Amino acid sequence: AVLLLAGHALAIRHHERPHRLSQGVSLSTVQSPTFDLCPTCVSFTGQALDILLNIILNSGVVGSCGTLCGELANKTGNKDLGVVCDLLCDYVGIKEFIKFIQNADLDPIYFCELLKVCKIVDNGDAKFTSLEVHPATGRRGRTFAIAFDWTTTNGTGTGEIVIEVITLDHLPVGTGNLIEPQQPGSYSGTASLSTDNSGCDPSQGPCEQWMPAQYTVK
Repeated sequence: AVLLLAGHALAIRHHERPHRLSQGVSLSTVQSPTFDLCPTCVSFTGQALDILLNIILNSGVVGSCGTLCGELANKTGNKDLGVVCDLLCDYVGIKEFIKFIQNADLDPIYFCELLKVCKIVDNGDAKFTSLEVHPATGRRGRTFAIAFDWTTTNGTGTGEIVIEVITLDHLPVGTGNLIEPQQPGSYSGTASLSTDNSGCDPSQGPCEQWMPAQYTVK
């Protein structure tokens, strides 16, 4: 079985829900040069935002960060989520925290921008200059390497680099990584695409079969 992969455009997305990790792809990109709360906030919000919204809608008046975040920890069974919730909520206060949850439209990056822990760059830009898949053809079961380069003239705000593979059966194969603000310049990233589905558990959902065909990476 021979697979053919063709490279198309990648995208940096802003103010969108982070792309859910799908089977087969791992992504390595430029990292933030300094420690900050943004990655922690986005990771936390991706897990907790819809739960927090339901708690607020079902509970009516929530009087304190401790009450709201304690309920989150109880509902999820995850004390760490409660700790991060308390940290972020105390940062802005319970009234603003609830307002931002209600206004974020379940978008983790936008929510963290409202909290001012993820930076906004209104004139941010990015242009991808190359995308290559190696090898261009191969048998099912092997791992393909994806490499890409991109440039920014004005710098970027907080967003996400997304790689997706268009499959014959339309199963989602792809991943997205948070990208924090970058200065003007040139950058590169890599990804790996595994076509070995032996570790996929069909009881958890359908598995990509990687039938012989041409697949588009975008």
